[in-house]
Amino acid sequence: MEENVRTGRCVVAVDGPSGSGKSTVSRRLAGGIGARYLDTGAMYRAVTWAVLRSGVDLTDAESVAKVAAEADLRIGTDPQGYGVTVDDISVDREIRGPEVTGAVSAVAAVPAVRALLVARQRELIDQAGRMVVEGRDIGSVVTPDADLKVYLTASAEARAQRRSAEDATDVAATAADLARRDRLDSTRKADPLQQAADAVVLDTTELGIDEVVDRLRSLLTERGVA
Repeated sequence: MEENVRTGRCVVAVDGPSGSGKSTVSRRLAGGIGARYLDTGAMYRAVTWAVLRSGVDLTDAESVAKVAAEADLRIGTDPQGYGVTVDDISVDREIRGPEVTGAVSAVAAVPAVRALLVARQRELIDQAGRMVVEGRDIGSVVTPDADLKVYLTASAEARAQRRSAEDATDVAATAADLARRDRLDSTRKADPLQQAADAVVLDTTELGIDEVVDRLRSLLTERGVA
C-alpha cells in the first residue's frame, strides 16, 4: 500500500515571499513523501546569471528574452542535492550572489522569460509526476491543478533574520532588499507573486521547520495523496 501511494501522482505547490521557509520546507517535504523537488526561483536566477554574463541591458526585454531562449539551462530535482547548470557551467554558487539577487526580479518580470520557464517547469512536473514545487506563481499559474497549494508567509522581521543568517549579511540591509523584491515581484504585470485563491496560508513566524512539514504532510494525508 505504501509503495502505491508513493508512486502515485502528487503535486504540491509552495508559494510565498523570500525568507518564508519555502526552500527548506519544500526539500524536506519532498524527501518525506518520496517526491522530486523543483526550485523555480533557481531557474530564474540561472537565466539572470546568463543575462548578466551576456552584458545585455536589463531593460531591453527583447534581448533578455533572446538570452533566456538560447541558454541551455538544466536543473536537478533530487531533494537531497540538486544542481543548476547553464551551458554546462555549474552556477549553484553564482546564482545566490548579490549581483544576481539584485537583478533577478527585473529579468523575471519579462513576459517572454516567464512563458519560457513556466513551460519548462510544467514539463519537469509532468515528467516527475510526484513533485514539490516552490516559487512565487506555482499555485496560481504553473500548476493550478496541484493536489495541495500552500502559501508560506512570515513577519518581515523573521524573514530578514532568516535570510541574513543564511547569507551572513546585515539584517537591516537584507530587510530592505526583501522589501524591494517583494514590491517588484508583487506588482509586475506578468504572473505576479500572489496567493492562489484555494491555497492554505501558513504563517511560519513562530513555527519550526519540522512543525511546518508535519502540518503539510497532514494536509496531504487528508487529501489521500501522501
